Amino acid sequence: MHVLLIEDDPLVASGIRAGLMSFDFVVDHVSTLSAARQALKIVTSDVIVLDRGLPDGDGLQLLAEWREQGINVPVLILTARDAVRDRVDGLQGGADDYLVKPFDLDELVARLHALLRRAAGRSSGMISHGALALDPTAREVYVDGQLVMLSRRELVLLETFLQSPRSVLSNDQLKDSLYGMNDDVESNALNVHIHHLRRKLGSVVIETVRGLGYRLGKPEAVHLAGAPYKGQRHTEQPYKDLL
Repeated sequence: MHVLLIEDDPLVASGIRAGLMSFDFVVDHVSTLSAARQALKIVTSDVIVLDRGLPDGDGLQLLAEWREQGINVPVLILTARDAVRDRVDGLQGGADDYLVKPFDLDELVARLHALLRRAAGRSSGMISHGALALDPTAREVYVDGQLVMLSRRELVLLETFLQSPRSVLSNDQLKDSLYGMNDDVESNALNVHIHHLRRKLGSVVIETVRGLGYRLGKPEAVHLAGAPYKGQRHTEQPYKDLL
């Protein structure tokens, strides 16, 4: 999942970024309101971590702008301002959660997962889709109760699809969930990751919507590799044919 981190303290930002990346979050960091405005035009973020005391203004000012524009990305305010009035102002100003510095990384991660869960309309931490189940906290994927080994980016990509089941996701949206703004991404990288998921979970687990992007297959399409889906009429193509 993609996190936009807006924090002006370089040491704090570096620690948060490294910590979140260890939990498989993709993190882009900016340090000013103006840079944050530009970043949200460039990338699709799943959640925003927002400091209040920034060099060019109060983070609540930016949050108010976004909410007035109809931008409903979940926002967690992370700040040293711990007065009750500050918390109330933040939540009433459009924030979805409020965490005070200093904080525990595990709590921040748990709160971000909770925001993503609520944004997706789920009440349970476990994400299920037919025979497939993903545990966002343990970073494990199961099919029919059997653990399936996925690489970090394969798992992040699958989680992105599971957060929006049956929604068509564009190539740009999927790349934003996997890579930061400054990452050097090969042109066929997304196709390779999708190919690997199809190889491990069945060729119809992810559907290609020509001209638009991809979407998660129907729940009954998920199966372990080597146990063909009954409705499947074709064999999996080599990845070079998927580019």
